[in-house]
Amino acid sequence: MHFIRPACLLTLLLAAALSCGAPALAAEPANPIGGVRFEPQAQVAGQALQLNGTGLRALRIFKAYAAALYLPQRASTADSVLSQPGAKRLQIRMLWGVPAAEFVTAFDVGVKRNHPPEVQAQLAERVARFDALLSPLGKIASGDTVNLDFQPGQGLVFSHNGRSLGAPIPGDDFYGALLRVFIGEQVSDDKLRAGLLGQPP
Repeated sequence: MHFIRPACLLTLLLAAALSCGAPALAAEPANPIGGVRFEPQAQVAGQALQLNGTGLRALRIFKAYAAALYLPQRASTADSVLSQPGAKRLQIRMLWGVPAAEFVTAFDVGVKRNHPPEVQAQLAERVARFDALLSPLGKIASGDTVNLDFQPGQGLVFSHNGRSLGAPIPGDDFYGALLRVFIGEQVSDDKLRAGLLGQPP
């Protein structure tokens, strides 16, 4: 196995979401995955959410993170996830530490890959606000939990190990842009995308 520098790796990791169609919904989300067990339900903004699916981002034998998507109603396509009203949660459980700056880079790349220039311009100020929440962390360590919650009427609420960081970032469109980094149309990691959408392997 070739050695992969962390700076190169995370751009591959979080841009892990961009391609292909949608088969039928699996009977149950995979749980546990990568040694991580996700709760079958979550509470966000007073709303009960159910585990839609889980995915593991790995490069060869290297496990980077496990992720879970929670929704009010289960959904097997990106369009049905994005159009679904109500609270949502994307939870990331780190299996390997990465610099926060690389997390920022991967997010920014993912947004650009999934949106035309005119939409990028509409999102730019809020993308910068999200980046500013991440950067002071310095490093997202192995064992850390990141919750990316959508709270209706407020927007994205970012929390790191249970601690909310900064003010909510408003807009359904911004939260949708974040989700597209993971379940957008041009994924580079089909397994991660399919897992979050609860699709069979």
